Amino acid sequence: MPSLQILMIASEAVPFAKTGGLGDVAGALPAALARLGCGVTLAVPRYRGVAGGTPLTRFPLTVGGRTLEVGFVEHPLADGARAVLVDCPELFDRPELYGVGNADYPDNAFRFAAFTRAALEFAARHDLHVDIVHAHDWQAGLAPVYVRTLYANHPELARAALVFTIHNLAYQGLFPPHWLPALDLGWDLFGIEGLEFWGKVSFLKAGVNFSDRLTTVSARYAKEIQTPEYGCGFDGILRRRADRLVGILNGIDTAVWDPATDPHLPEPYDADRLDRKRSSKRALLEAVELPSDDQALARPLVGMVSRLVEQKGFDLLEKLGERLLALDASFVLLGSGEPRFQDQWQALAARAPSRVAVRIGFDEPLAHLIEAGADLFLMPSRFEPCGLNQMYSLRYGTVPVVRATGGLDDTIVNWSPRTGRGTGFKFADTTPEALLAALRKALEVYRDPSAWRSIQLQGMACDYSWDASARHYEKVYENAIRARTKRP
Repeated sequence: MPSLQILMIASEAVPFAKTGGLGDVAGALPAALARLGCGVTLAVPRYRGVAGGTPLTRFPLTVGGRTLEVGFVEHPLADGARAVLVDCPELFDRPELYGVGNADYPDNAFRFAAFTRAALEFAARHDLHVDIVHAHDWQAGLAPVYVRTLYANHPELARAALVFTIHNLAYQGLFPPHWLPALDLGWDLFGIEGLEFWGKVSFLKAGVNFSDRLTTVSARYAKEIQTPEYGCGFDGILRRRADRLVGILNGIDTAVWDPATDPHLPEPYDADRLDRKRSSKRALLEAVELPSDDQALARPLVGMVSRLVEQKGFDLLEKLGERLLALDASFVLLGSGEPRFQDQWQALAARAPSRVAVRIGFDEPLAHLIEAGADLFLMPSRFEPCGLNQMYSLRYGTVPVVRATGGLDDTIVNWSPRTGRGTGFKFADTTPEALLAALRKALEVYRDPSAWRSIQLQGMACDYSWDASARHYEKVYENAIRARTKRP
């Protein structure tokens, strides 16, 4: 079929802004689609600190009777895709993307409704030929609603097929119903088949109910979110639309995450030069001020780059406490999150300063060095829609230890000494004991250099690039276009 023209709407995208996997996906998917011949315009807010770009236009945008002066700045992306940043300082020139600490900004409903409207209005005013409007997560969940209401008679947008991607069902964009008129939404939308969710307006439900096709970020997660255990109250809503829901595993940017070319490593390496990985381990130990002598280099090093929250399994690690220090291993943790978990890991580092290092915050070069320098990468998530770090780890010859959920289960093959096959270690139960048993098993295999190298090489041979994922998205777009033609 002819080349598709896609308007993608996301609240964050690398290299402009990132708090999690959404930023990685929205930053990499447009280029992968462009390589398939698609035309992609990615709309993303212009947050504080984002400079450069080519100014395109400015115009007043009225949302719910409030008029904003909005600018649009173009940044080229790889392979012919482009980003258009929505510049509205009163909404986005703030210290953080979504809120400060654990408190969301009180006007997030307006901020992201206005952002979505601005993206659509830009397309409408510039007569963009749009085949697909692809919205990501709750922040862009109103896009399909606006297309079907405010832009229902627009000659271009009204014909666009609507695709919505759920990156993490736990974040649902819930707001009091009084926001409806302030967002140019009619009260007729506040119903069980519309935006209403337990007496509130849900931007996520808007995306689910008004789109032609739905995707989420792994096949396993697509099944999990239709169950009460993982559905976060949306399982019935999603089961009703199960025929339109598909799981597409996220890819990774293999140009950015490649140990053979990574500028953050002291020495390049690949599957044929795996012994060079040792220099990254030494550099990592030195960077986090742990011993880096021969004895320390021989000890297995466990890396973690994560948000420190229960979803990521840090309550399981909290219950293990001192038992982690009894293992013959060192630990490096990079991340931030709930104060109780930050305090616990800082206490462990104080208790064992030669074997535990903690860095609170985010540091992209250090994240790369952890992926390269660690021997094992630990992801004990209670649920994980897709996960990217386990795929980075595979590419870097760093063996993942994960809980068998969502994308972690889809991407890691549990090591079997009987068959000699496997790319990591998995555990099923959400208990500290199951986590500890998997970690102990991995550390035991680490002592067998031949088996360990086999696991590393099998992992490094996996292909989780965005190109394969983009082809699946292209099929979803084609199905969405067919579904659009059957709308009542």
